[in-house]
Amino acid sequence: MSKQPTTVTPVGEGVARISWVADENVDVVRREVAAALVDHQRVEAHVAVDDETGQRTATWSGMRREGIMRGVGGDLVVYARLASDTPVHEPGGFRALLNSFLPRKRAISQMLIRDTTEPEPRVLLCQLTYKQDWDLPGGVVEVGESPQDAVVREVEEELALSLPAGPLLLTDWLPPWGGWDDALCLVFDGGVHDSSIVERIVEQEREIRSAAFCTAAEVADRAADFTARRVASALRNASPGVDGPGPTYTESGR
Repeated sequence: MSKQPTTVTPVGEGVARISWVADENVDVVRREVAAALVDHQRVEAHVAVDDETGQRTATWSGMRREGIMRGVGGDLVVYARLASDTPVHEPGGFRALLNSFLPRKRAISQMLIRDTTEPEPRVLLCQLTYKQDWDLPGGVVEVGESPQDAVVREVEEELALSLPAGPLLLTDWLPPWGGWDDALCLVFDGGVHDSSIVERIVEQEREIRSAAFCTAAEVADRAADFTARRVASALRNASPGVDGPGPTYTESGR
């Protein structure tokens, strides 16, 4: 029985979908993609998430990975190439191709803000609307945004405080949990301030219920255990004692 050829099927205005047999040569698929782009603005392929060979074929034929389409019959990885895409043989086109499928890590920026309480400063924590645990102010870094700029933006958006972000105190890796992918949490030094700074806070109602300076005991009581460990590590780095600074890298606060 002869092998079925690679097929290109129009699926919409200016859009074609390409499919091929499992052992098809990448060069053949690449030529068919190029030929289809003469008459179409977009050529796409849907490849099963467990078909690693098919995903390699799609990639090295010049199609960029766009995401996963979930479905009853099984999830599919969507690949596509546009007529306007930079040619893969050019540096910009090759980098864009690699960027489409290489792993991406979510980043969270937080700020450690302390007050002048003696003998140990308290830490500013936020009571959040979307979870029971309290946490340091901050949030997710946007695509293409500096983590240091992100934490300044988040603190201003959430609390209406304009505070510069000082040195990086801690990098904490957060493993996958409860439906979340893993992430890197970067804690920046927000400095030491008079406790009256809380009077200037205007909570963003959508995300923040309240904010307060908390003692170490209150941090342990109000925050998740991994958050409490992260706060303790960041504090050691911000105010090193006789034992020296704490770790600059932790995993889930450890």
